[in-house]
Amino acid sequence: MRRKPGEPIYLTRHMLGLVLAVLFPILLPLLYHRYIAPLSFDIIFAAGLIIALIGGIVLYFAYRSSAQNEP
Repeated sequence: MRRKPGEPIYLTRHMLGLVLAVLFPILLPLLYHRYIAPLSFDIIFAAGLIIALIGGIVLYFAYRSSAQNEP
């Protein structure tokens, strides 16, 4: 299968990074809540937002050059 000109390049590592960026904001606060100490909903929500923001920034800087369109 050949890509069309201008179609972005998505590799397996891009998809894996995206899955981790989607799952970590949900799973990390809930795992902390279950195994370490109970957290209120507000703290879980704020931690999820912060983790999602950090994950998005990391994905942006890590994969921006390899996911750009080909000329």
